[in-house]
Amino acid sequence: MSDSRRIVIVGAGMAGVQTAVALREMGSADEITLIGDEPHAPYDRPPLSKAVLLGGPAGGDVRFDVDFDALKVELRLGVRAQALRVGEREVVTDAGAVPYDRLVVATGAYPVALPGTTGLPGVHLLRTLDDAAALRPVLDAKQDVVVVGAGWIGAEFATAARQAGCAVTVVEAADRPLAGVLPAVVTAHMRAWYDEAGVELRTGTPVAQLEPGAVVLADGGRIPAEAVVVGIGARPATGWLAGAGVELGADGAVVADDRLRTTAPHVFAVGDCASFPSGRFGERLLVHHWDNALQGPRTAAANVLGGDEVYDPVPYFWSEQFGRFVQYAGHHADADTLLLRGDPTTDAWSACWLRGERLAAVLAVGRPRDLAQARKLIGRSASVDPALAADPAVPLSSAAR
Repeated sequence: MSDSRRIVIVGAGMAGVQTAVALREMGSADEITLIGDEPHAPYDRPPLSKAVLLGGPAGGDVRFDVDFDALKVELRLGVRAQALRVGEREVVTDAGAVPYDRLVVATGAYPVALPGTTGLPGVHLLRTLDDAAALRPVLDAKQDVVVVGAGWIGAEFATAARQAGCAVTVVEAADRPLAGVLPAVVTAHMRAWYDEAGVELRTGTPVAQLEPGAVVLADGGRIPAEAVVVGIGARPATGWLAGAGVELGADGAVVADDRLRTTAPHVFAVGDCASFPSGRFGERLLVHHWDNALQGPRTAAANVLGGDEVYDPVPYFWSEQFGRFVQYAGHHADADTLLLRGDPTTDAWSACWLRGERLAAVLAVGRPRDLAQARKLIGRSASVDPALAADPAVPLSSAAR
């Protein structure tokens, strides 16, 4: 192999960009090519709801502050990966084949659409800069909006739409918000957040179909809608890897090891598109959150350059909704013991999950200190006193044994 290798990164979101940056920070003099399927300069996704939806310049506040020319990173934008030829070490794109010596898959995830709604007027997803730009006129015109899905993205968009003066109805097939990720004792109190914001929340309400100007419910009801925003989850964007020799899980994620290596030689995967085994939590994790796309690239870059670093983070994310700052760190399972710190009917409280005596996860609403301290405790697999951990007057750090 020559002294200068060809490192190709497919995906120009946070994970791809940070991998390129980390490679240079670690002293790599290799050729680096960053391929992105959007025509825009690489940008950050979390600010979209504020920088674009609520009146900021389209793209001006969300682009990464990275000088790709100075880093000598070749950007190939508006180029879509179509297949991978592992034997030939080539990424097949709609602009031709791109050879590599090392490949990093960082293609992220795509939002799940309701069947039969592709191209239907007035139906929107929210993932890309173009998605946000298409929704901005909806908010400017204060249209009546129906949001399908009371998950994180649904709540965040409903928040922005109400701030813009739209009438908003959220429909959710489950019996409560965030039913797939948090227990009822926690999410039951979040229903009141919608009421306070003037958002109509209909739970236990599956959608049968969408039609121009209306959402048709499974019970035969119809909700008039000038615009519909679908937020029912995301799937790893890995279809282009089918048959390439890169193992994909049942969830569609690239099955990476704890060094973020895939089952194909010289191919790594990072961010929303890849799952990894966590020794800390004893199971394979697929983390669709910004912090994973920020932290994973340093491990991926180190191992691309011949290192042997293990990736086993404490997952972290945040959500701003209905005037509340919600943060989560760690990973919990149904069998873990739940402790509430404070009254969930107030504006500041937390929930802690214990696995045995060890702190496994925390959800903090308006209590950032709880989150910061818990994140450190989880990182060192600390045991805590349950009685002290449940007392909101006691700092979580003081509950450690």
